[in-house]
Amino acid sequence: MNSNEKSKDTGKTIWPGNRAVRRTLIGLVWMITLVALFYAEEDWRGWHAWNQFRQQLEAGGAQLDWKAFIPKPVSDDQNFAATPVVESWFALTPNTNSTDRFINHWQDNFAPALGRVSMPKEKNDRHFMDLVAWEMAFGAIQSGQTKSNQEFESGKPDLASRAAAAPAVREGLKTNETVLAELRDASQRPYSRYPVVYNLDNPWGILLPHLKNVKNAVQRLQLKACAELADGRSDEALADVKLMLYLADSVKGEPFLISYLVRLACVQLAIQPVWEGLAEHAWSDAQLQELQANFQQYDFVADLKRPLGAEQAAGILTVELTRKNGLHYWNDISNSESNTPSGHRMANLIDSLVASGWYYQEEFNFCRLFHMLLGTDLDPAKKQISPKQVESNKGEFDRVLGRPGFSRVIHHRLIAALLLPALGRVPIKAAMAQTTVDEAVLACALERYRLANGQFPETLEALVPRFISQLPNDVISGEPYKYHLTNDGQFVLYSVGWNEKDDGGVPGKTLFDEKEGDWVWENPLK
Repeated sequence: MNSNEKSKDTGKTIWPGNRAVRRTLIGLVWMITLVALFYAEEDWRGWHAWNQFRQQLEAGGAQLDWKAFIPKPVSDDQNFAATPVVESWFALTPNTNSTDRFINHWQDNFAPALGRVSMPKEKNDRHFMDLVAWEMAFGAIQSGQTKSNQEFESGKPDLASRAAAAPAVREGLKTNETVLAELRDASQRPYSRYPVVYNLDNPWGILLPHLKNVKNAVQRLQLKACAELADGRSDEALADVKLMLYLADSVKGEPFLISYLVRLACVQLAIQPVWEGLAEHAWSDAQLQELQANFQQYDFVADLKRPLGAEQAAGILTVELTRKNGLHYWNDISNSESNTPSGHRMANLIDSLVASGWYYQEEFNFCRLFHMLLGTDLDPAKKQISPKQVESNKGEFDRVLGRPGFSRVIHHRLIAALLLPALGRVPIKAAMAQTTVDEAVLACALERYRLANGQFPETLEALVPRFISQLPNDVISGEPYKYHLTNDGQFVLYSVGWNEKDDGGVPGKTLFDEKEGDWVWENPLK
């Protein structure tokens, strides 16, 4: 039989090779069609999911545009940050080999001394600043013993020892007098807007050198205030505590979660001299009223809304910039080794295979998991944080996010996995800080009661309304803080802590233990 065939209509010979080519072409057309349909479906599915969720968020009042979080300009005469000292914090170092891009303006003895003072390991109670150890550390540095690894610890917390050491400690901090005086003068201005460059093309690359310097200033003021209290200079100590709080609040308007966390840390540093003054009965009623008013203003639960909203908006912006610029955008902003022509070619190849709908899926999953992790455990209206809800949210978040690996790629959860896990501890940090300031407010009111009546009250309710207009509620339980007198006439004031269990004022292994015990404010035994 002839291997060739003839068409019945035309009589032309149909070669087998022509038929194979036609079938191949038809197959290719079908394959291209299926691929096009697949991408079209993925694009529509991703866009639809994100668009619906975005509308729900916006209807609930969420601000998703990161630009809206950028602080408004402030005139120099009204701006705390428009001072030579603060502006110098943003000066780049001329040494290109330096690990720090910014000049270190704290060339004093505090930093090396800090490394020489033996700090108490995780303790479950408050303790006095070891001024005697600081005196020894300053003395060692001033005598040239800079290479020694010796740590100093005196074991002398009594007032007489601390008072004897206080002048030397204050002298050791004098190199910062000019800087602190300028900051103090600038703190009379009503606003603070640091000269941060808000780079909308790379929100994660915005430089914030002032945060470290704010904390550096607060640490030095903390030691200075404690030395002043021991030296009987409560007016100067009060001025330093107020400057510490002003510095902490100078970053309040910034849209960064790290700024919020630095603010919490600085406020908690300011508590130390307040506690020491209360323990030694060093504050007057007028001073206590001023301290009480300062701490009463804090609502760290409500204040968390803005930086968390900015984190969500920054995540959305990150996906949008990646969709707009391609995957090599990540190489450009990170200056990684893959930021090479071959790296760009690889990124472009991957870009050509990525459906635009997958970026929308990334936005959808980022925001969905963001609200799963942080959307239901904070109650700003009640100034309350639920540990059970925090832990439940964390468990559900981990379950949905899944294990690291390829599943996060195919389920479009890469941005969520990159940006969100670190946020899980933010609520407990906020709860610790709010508990600290609430207890400080109550401790000031209790001391004012003692000054007026010669003893502490039997109950917290006795403070209202003369010494406090309204008692704050425990940020954990939503109920009044626990309080009782001790046999020696002192008191124990406490929150039920993260385990939500009243342990009778017995702390856990640390001051703010996350597993057991109460979060306690108590005066030292006299």
